[in-house]
Amino acid sequence: METGSHSDLKDCVLTRPQVKLVQDVAFPDWVADNWSLVETFQAKAGDLLIATYPKAGIELLEKMESPRTVKTHLPFQLVPKSFWEQDCKVIVVARNAKDNAVSYFHFHRMCQDMPHPGTWQEFLRNFMEGQVSWGSWYDHAKGWWEAKEKHRILFLFYEDMKENPRREIQKVARFMGKVLEDDVLEKIVHLSSFKVMKDNPMANYITLPSNIMDQSISSFMRIGEVGDWKTHFTVAENERFDEHYERQMAPCSVRFRQELGPGREGSGELRINS
Repeated sequence: METGSHSDLKDCVLTRPQVKLVQDVAFPDWVADNWSLVETFQAKAGDLLIATYPKAGIELLEKMESPRTVKTHLPFQLVPKSFWEQDCKVIVVARNAKDNAVSYFHFHRMCQDMPHPGTWQEFLRNFMEGQVSWGSWYDHAKGWWEAKEKHRILFLFYEDMKENPRREIQKVARFMGKVLEDDVLEKIVHLSSFKVMKDNPMANYITLPSNIMDQSISSFMRIGEVGDWKTHFTVAENERFDEHYERQMAPCSVRFRQELGPGREGSGELRINS
């Protein structure tokens, strides 16, 4: 919904939001205070829902042609029921927890529409405890991974998309029932690359005024690499995080890569339940 031009927004003095709980999930107050609009949203047959935890790589799907597309950061249990009643397809993009935490921290630093992150140490603790906007990364990943057994969900991994974007885009095309000619596929691969999108004003939010997104603090599209967490986590933080991660994710079969290299091929699954 358009509420004004960028020049209007430039003169606004924004106060960072507080965190409020909705069904035990943390949200910025501007989401929580308008929750009725979320839960009563009416999906249409044929809608495509793209779901990610914040800063998990949704931008890499922006160039795919699709029917009406709805993007969300909601955990599975809070998605409006109309999407399941209409049997909508869903594409989930998930990113390993450590890189996601780092990227989300820097997003909080530069985006005035998010609660203040505090220090990296404070933010990491809150991230691990699920006390950040949009809730627990663990619950988000586990919920969507398990939901693919019952719904028409394609679960993709950010790391696979970075490793072999051509392969992952083909998965999306097959999931959507499309056949992409080679020239179209290569164009999508090019336009959805991190480097191209980082320089694209339609994707990098550079046109927003600095009192909304201060990109002198951190770019909206900052690095986009797998393994950047190594430049932020201390040895002690990494050990503590790994122990906590194992406890949280033990019941779930989903497996993430924290760096790229030799090993398994793409881990995303193409599953279409009828």
